[in-house]
Amino acid sequence: MVNPVGAPQRAEVRLAELVAALSLGVDLGFGQPMEHVLRQCVIALRLAERVGLDEQSRSVVYYAALLVNVGCHADAHEQAKWFGDDIALKAGKYDHEMHGVRAAAAAIRLVGAGNPPLHRLRVGLEFALFGHREVDGMLEQHAALARVFARQLGLSDAVQDAIGAAYEQWDGRGWPGRRKGDGIPIASRLAQLAEFVEVAHRVGGVQAATVLARKRGGSQFDPALSAILCEDAAAILSGLESARTWEAVIAAEPALRVTLSGEGFDAALVAVADFVDLKSPYTLGHARAVADLAAEAGAQLGLGPSDTCLLRRAGLVHDLGRLGVSNSIWDKRGPLGAGEWERVRMHPYLTDRMLHQSPSLAPLGAIAMQHRERLDGSGYPRGLSGAAISEPARILGAADAYQSMREPRPHRPALSADEAAAELRTDARAGRLDANVVEAVLAAAGHRVVRRREGPAGLTAREVDVLRLLARGLSSKEIATRLVISPKTARNHIEHIYAKIGASSRVTASLFAMQQGLLRAEEHVGP
Repeated sequence: MVNPVGAPQRAEVRLAELVAALSLGVDLGFGQPMEHVLRQCVIALRLAERVGLDEQSRSVVYYAALLVNVGCHADAHEQAKWFGDDIALKAGKYDHEMHGVRAAAAAIRLVGAGNPPLHRLRVGLEFALFGHREVDGMLEQHAALARVFARQLGLSDAVQDAIGAAYEQWDGRGWPGRRKGDGIPIASRLAQLAEFVEVAHRVGGVQAATVLARKRGGSQFDPALSAILCEDAAAILSGLESARTWEAVIAAEPALRVTLSGEGFDAALVAVADFVDLKSPYTLGHARAVADLAAEAGAQLGLGPSDTCLLRRAGLVHDLGRLGVSNSIWDKRGPLGAGEWERVRMHPYLTDRMLHQSPSLAPLGAIAMQHRERLDGSGYPRGLSGAAISEPARILGAADAYQSMREPRPHRPALSADEAAAELRTDARAGRLDANVVEAVLAAAGHRVVRRREGPAGLTAREVDVLRLLARGLSSKEIATRLVISPKTARNHIEHIYAKIGASSRVTASLFAMQQGLLRAEEHVGP
């Protein structure tokens, strides 16, 4: 397996790549197949071209279409609390007119879903008495949060305005209901029409899409835009099933491309991490904390600045796949069933699938996908073991485990720092986590660490291990294999050793090792 730490890194990422990757998680959160949002973006751009919008206006349409529903998972906790499965609830958005009797009836039927009859009755009564207040204004809140997110990404006021009006309707009966007709930004009107038409077309073909556009034109949709779509529906909707949608959407970004590098890239990833963590009250601030902890531990273990930066960024995105799992599972107070566990086990894989198409984001996804794997093969999603798990993933996994224990969960209170440290060390003794990584994570968290033996000249325990193998003539690649680290990390350790002991070659390093008594036959190095 190729270690992602050794992979060359692009200095910048296009904002379109980051937003498009996030949209794949939004798809899953709405119970839609991946690239639903990307396809609706293509439809919106094709309509914008027919309307005659200029490049700058099409840029607003582009980002409005990609971000229209990005805030809809923020109150998934409340959605699951009252309706059972937040993803099933949102998936029903496309089945009925949003203000229709059928839509209201469908939502009422879901109240208390997933609970025994008596408990469901109690939930229904609570919802009727006061719970409905929690869901009133949800769509308005979603639009407001999406607008905040767009601002954090540095998008223009026009994009923010379009996203803020994404749920308004032509007849004025939308959310928050302050705009109607031509008073709604055209980017909002295009994004909303494209969203619903994409689902109708995917399910029922061109005919279903045109029926929907005609039926809702003048009420939910701009009638002029609906007419344009119906007049040339076959062309506007052509190729959506077979096209390489990711490449098409990234290539279609209008006007000047927005690129992020350095601090701008990091700030955008933090914004994404915070929005994903809003999905559950039990994970608020989780990604930030894990990223910082992992980066500090990586530095202590000898990772260079670029690899530490990569690890921190992987920490920020490591839980993006949580968007594809219902809060009826994440926020469940009791034990999970077998089927629920299978869905949980998929979320690191979903993270990787969201990120793998972007050259800049794929290395982050490769690390994140392994953060729940364990050295003894007991982890998920692939049951990898030993050297198959990269060192960055082992660091990220230990940091995530520690931080998760320090946070409350629906089935338990937060563990104390000492309790979490004890649990982490138990996992290391059992062979599930790398003992050196665990001690580095605990040191980063402020614990007094257990050190096997402090080496001479300030060598760390890991550097002593590397020195013993180096003295025995092993190459950096062979040392990496023995210690289950990357060759680049092994080379970093060797450079640090040379600097600390004043050596310039394996021979002088070997002499130092002999003089310090570091080559006793009984010493065992490796996993």
